Amino acid sequence: MKSLKPTVLAAAALALAPLLSLAQTFPEKAITFVVPFAAGTATDQIARALGNGITAETKQPVVIDNKAGASGFIASQQVAKAPADGYTVLITTNTTHAANEHLFKKLPYDPVKDYAPVAALGKGGQIMVVNPSFPAKTVAEFIALAKREPGKYSFGSGSSSSRMAGELLQQMAGIQLLHVPYKSNTLAVTDLLGGQIHMMITDTATGLPQVKAGKLRALGVSGAKRSPLAPDVPTIAEAGVKGYEMGYWFAAYAPAKTPPAVVKRLNELLVKAAKSEAAKAAFYEPTGTEVFTSSPEELAKFQAAESQKWGRIVKAAGIEAE
Repeated sequence: MKSLKPTVLAAAALALAPLLSLAQTFPEKAITFVVPFAAGTATDQIARALGNGITAETKQPVVIDNKAGASGFIASQQVAKAPADGYTVLITTNTTHAANEHLFKKLPYDPVKDYAPVAALGKGGQIMVVNPSFPAKTVAEFIALAKREPGKYSFGSGSSSSRMAGELLQQMAGIQLLHVPYKSNTLAVTDLLGGQIHMMITDTATGLPQVKAGKLRALGVSGAKRSPLAPDVPTIAEAGVKGYEMGYWFAAYAPAKTPPAVVKRLNELLVKAAKSEAAKAAFYEPTGTEVFTSSPEELAKFQAAESQKWGRIVKAAGIEAE
């Protein structure tokens, strides 16, 4: 048996050689980042910032492909069906990989089986905003108005994080609002600016610039603590909804069966890009997003825990799957 060991080891080395070579030379052409939301959204912004970092590192271009709509179904399906070679990557959020399976009876993709987790990329909070003409100037005043006339006031959402933030507010504050869905948070903000809807809780990257420009009024932030970008805006919990907290996260996924060596290389590139000063300056710091990275294995465990959490929130909010 001892004489077989060198042969077995040699065979193993030969089998691993192509994968190791592939990882060392990857990427040899452009990588496509598929984004489930429209240009200008936080997910689009982080994809572009990280893509620039990877291009600077590898000298290969990164193409951003925005496939907005259908709660991320279109983009998720596209990546699930793409060649498992590492050149098509889904840059997404908890919408497609933690919330959707609890919000819809049937998904056209499996958030676990159809993907190879690559890396967590960041996490952050949201901001509750209204049109400056809206009579409520605080969260408490908004709740009082909503309680006075149940069902009269609407909230928009263009992502599951945004929708669940509004649903959780209804549940915890004991109010009834009309939910208006959009393909992206930027489209919902457009209608909020125009007065077609009354309120939304959106990612800081989308909402805060409008607040700073004086086009929207911030009532509260959804995180456990105030945003360093808007220190004067109280948390929704501080403003009267005790215990309220809702955030979002970003992550990267490749198609299932992507070679582990390629996944590892993608992880290295994305993590390095996320931690770079360029990405911090371009995306993380301006949007108040926390740099939050992981190994592929850690992302798989994190996603499983997040899915359970979102399932509990959906059930507690009394939302029936569509």
